[in-house]
Amino acid sequence: MYYTRFETDICEVILIGDESGLKRIHLVAEDSNRDLEIKEEWLLNDDFFKEARCQLKAYFEGKRKTFDLKLNPDGTDFQKKVWQALGNIDYGQTVSYKDIAIEIGNEKASRAVGMANGKNPLPIVIPCHRVVGSNGKLTGYAFGMTLKEKIISLEKH
Repeated sequence: MYYTRFETDICEVILIGDESGLKRIHLVAEDSNRDLEIKEEWLLNDDFFKEARCQLKAYFEGKRKTFDLKLNPDGTDFQKKVWQALGNIDYGQTVSYKDIAIEIGNEKASRAVGMANGKNPLPIVIPCHRVVGSNGKLTGYAFGMTLKEKIISLEKH
């Protein structure tokens, strides 16, 4: 497994992955409730992530709206179905957990969608930040509400 870390205008980003694809994106934020421990067996490899770094930096600079990266997130079949639906949310748009539940064919699964959304290992690329409450208000974000607000604001402008 390889990793890299770099700064953007909004936060520090850590990428983890291997030849099978990008496994995890960790956003370093003050009010995050997610921790990341760089494992001893992981190898620092900035070159391996050159394209991913370039695409993410361009996104955080407001110059990129979509990503073309090889992804390999770990998750259950249900989580992967939710994450795939998240990928259909257009840049700058927001939808509710219920909207995603309806899209995956289970209107009553809003709570389960929220749980899967919260376990998304590839934030930004799989845009879990674009999901809001049914009243349109911003709801929890694993990397903190301050960062979610910044990302939503970036996409609105």
